[in-house]
Amino acid sequence: ETWLKRNISDDAHAFVTDMTSAYAQLNLQGPKSRELLQAITPADVSNEAFPYRHVQEIAIGYARAICVRLTYLGELGYELYIPTEQALHVYDTIVKAGKEFNLSHAGLKALGSLRMEKGYRDYGHDMDNMDDPYEVGLGFTIKLEKPSGFIGRDACVKKKAEGALKRCLAQVLVNDPEPLLYHAEIITRNNKNVGYVRSGSYCFTLGGAVGLFMIEAGESIDETYIARGKWEINIAGKRYPATISLKPLYDPENEKIKS
Repeated sequence: ETWLKRNISDDAHAFVTDMTSAYAQLNLQGPKSRELLQAITPADVSNEAFPYRHVQEIAIGYARAICVRLTYLGELGYELYIPTEQALHVYDTIVKAGKEFNLSHAGLKALGSLRMEKGYRDYGHDMDNMDDPYEVGLGFTIKLEKPSGFIGRDACVKKKAEGALKRCLAQVLVNDPEPLLYHAEIITRNNKNVGYVRSGSYCFTLGGAVGLFMIEAGESIDETYIARGKWEINIAGKRYPATISLKPLYDPENEKIKS
């Protein structure tokens, strides 16, 4: 809030208000989330009417909610932002209707596992202010031609002009289904240390532990660099063969979240 206020120009008609306590958030995620949501709202939430990243205010019971078709799990899903005083009513409505769709409650550990399968980043764990958006795979969010410019644009232009990345965030899958990841396990390529796990979790769909780590290559990183390497991860003093991917290991083409 303070940062935004400091960077609003004197001639701009813009205001910043902390709305944290005004809204509660509920996440409705999974292959049946559209069916469940459609059962509790008169709004059309079909893929044609409500595509990926669409935002719309919808009615749920006696409440109004801001519905955003987004996911941090890698499945079809929706985020609901509900006025605080109406949140319990919306929750009860979802739970009641959810019985027909085998609705289950999920906590942060489930979230951590699912987002890791999809390679979704967590600021403060997988990336921080010492990394740039290109290195962490978020270059698609940078619009260098934005007419008004933005803070950090010059640094982004310089970074992009450097060409192929020599540092890059990637996923590591332990091929052995038994070991678990905690933090800071060393990854080697052809017996040379090239990074360490920034965060990890067991990923049941992929059948093994998965982590995100920054490849410190010292040379251009691309699919050829990945394919030509013998990749291993050191867990508690023992090396295990590993699979490395620059794309999400789960649903790399985003077919599930966009269907």
